[in-house]
Amino acid sequence: MYPDDGLLASTRALAREIAAHTAPVAAALIRRMLWRGLGMSLPMEAHRIGSRGIFTRSSSSDAAQGVTAFLEKRATHFSDRMSRDMPGFFP
Repeated sequence: MYPDDGLLASTRALAREIAAHTAPVAAALIRRMLWRGLGMSLPMEAHRIGSRGIFTRSSSSDAAQGVTAFLEKRATHFSDRMSRDMPGFFP
């Protein structure tokens, strides 16, 4: 629990930490899915896109890098780029 005057600062710190340690392609895909999801009429539409995103990104070099970095207790070095590695099913 955070006091009211510390909640915003704590939220921003958590957001910075997530952004600093998330693969750029994964973050971009999540942002696009969130914005596009606002106009979806059924939750199943979002589920289908989300499941496809998980499936395609799980075989990426960034996913392997994340697992390896975790196991080796080191920082990640993501190599996938939004300009060339975004999944084609969700422009």
